[in-house]
Amino acid sequence: MSSAAPHVPQEIADTLAMKRRGWTLALLTTAYFFSYMDRQILAILQELIRADLHLSDTQLGLIGGLAFALFYATLGIPVARLADRGNRVNIIAIALALWSAMTAVCGLAQNFVQLLLARIGVGVGEAGSSPPSHSIIADLYPPEKRAGAMGIYSLGVVLGAALGTLIGGTVAAFYGWRAAMFTVGLPGIALAVVVKLFVVEPRRGLSDAQIVAEGEKKGAIPPLSEGFRAMFASGPAFHLVMGVTITSMIGYGHAHFGPSFLQRSLGMGITDIAWIVAPIGGVMGTISGVAGGWLANRLAVRHGLHAQSWMVFGLKSIGLPLSFLFYLSSDPWMAIPLYWLSILLVSTYLGPTFALIQGLAPLRMRALWAAITLLVINLIGLGLGPTLIGVISDLLRPQFGEESLRWAMVTFAALTPWALFHYWRAGALLKRRQQAAG
Repeated sequence: MSSAAPHVPQEIADTLAMKRRGWTLALLTTAYFFSYMDRQILAILQELIRADLHLSDTQLGLIGGLAFALFYATLGIPVARLADRGNRVNIIAIALALWSAMTAVCGLAQNFVQLLLARIGVGVGEAGSSPPSHSIIADLYPPEKRAGAMGIYSLGVVLGAALGTLIGGTVAAFYGWRAAMFTVGLPGIALAVVVKLFVVEPRRGLSDAQIVAEGEKKGAIPPLSEGFRAMFASGPAFHLVMGVTITSMIGYGHAHFGPSFLQRSLGMGITDIAWIVAPIGGVMGTISGVAGGWLANRLAVRHGLHAQSWMVFGLKSIGLPLSFLFYLSSDPWMAIPLYWLSILLVSTYLGPTFALIQGLAPLRMRALWAAITLLVINLIGLGLGPTLIGVISDLLRPQFGEESLRWAMVTFAALTPWALFHYWRAGALLKRRQQAAG
């Protein structure tokens, strides 16, 4: 069951939680996978939706970006407060059922406003997923193994985006975009029941015996304002949040309009994207997430936690030229391998970033720090990424026509060095902290 019965001795409950942590991580990753599949399916469908509902790129960006993110991000804070006090498994299960149902409702939309409201519903539901999941993972895995666990959890991003594109594109090619929404959304309701029945609710601080021994576990949960103050007073945490936010803004914008770019500028069909580009991209992202988490753990053991931040800096620096070559290419079968290779290099950042932030967070603020991170990531990254690319594309359309989207994508890629600076700086501050600790 999701939590131990009250009469079960704590030692037995702890042993059971640790024994089943692999199963728990797998189910949390699957829920995150469904979250991203439901979120990103709009990308492969939006050319069909644009034609059916007569939408502009700005409207498409709003539906996939700001309108979704406002609710997804802001509701994450109260959800995190609940997660720091109550049963995290219940929160995740209820949220999963809600966002899955609202994804299916998107298939009933007849105009921009209806689709916008349905996507807001998806955002409301998805707000209940990541903060409690991060908190559970941090309780089940000690700091030296946490980046690897978070790396596996982050596979939900690449696998969800890939499978959402594969399933959504395939169903849409034969039965239309509305059927694709139903197909992707409804199975998540059944998964919510599985999550409720089998995910472990561990004791808080289970994998941080030293912190708990020092007494941090006891006492009232700090107020929300203290969570913000403590997080942004930490130099490493501030730069990690900035780095992941800028990276996410670029990534969300590119992911949302990526299939449209492939169709408009490279002339690819929806089935080519669904059956070739997305599956291999998902494999590359999976390798990147798992290998990145493994490498981050190895670097932390050998050199210290600061090496994890510098790992992200190095791999993203190598991947940046590949991104430019991809967006500037005119031959799809020369461009796509560049895209796959760039995924392999740049998709390693989520696991180490979230693991480092959880390691820096006070024990009773872990879900709150995860929610604050996600608030900033999603208001700025998810909210502005797709929206700004849509706006830039529409502004450039009089000059570049259908190629306006290509130049909007290139503009966003050029922001990457800003994110790189913050990852470098976070590593420098973490190293200084490590040296001061002796």
